[in-house]
Amino acid sequence: MNYYILFYETSENYIQDREAFREQHLAQAKAAQEAGHLLLAGALEDPADEAILIFMAHDPSVVEDFAKADPYVQNGVVKHWKVSPWKVVMGSLI
Repeated sequence: MNYYILFYETSENYIQDREAFREQHLAQAKAAQEAGHLLLAGALEDPADEAILIFMAHDPSVVEDFAKADPYVQNGVVKHWKVSPWKVVMGSLI
């Protein structure tokens, strides 16, 4: 298993824009967490212009599929996203 970070660049009015899709987004995140893939997730606070989600999976397609299906991505709440492999050298999230 490998670690991956999903970086989200959010819309200018992210806090307001997410409201209509928040419940669906959180349900998808909870399902990914229960499947053992999503380890940590959250938005940056000041400013609230990015979010970071940390995954553990065999390959990046799990993370890419999550992003493509995310209501935030599909509805413009997230403007851009990217997946980066993360080589953990110290500590553990599990």
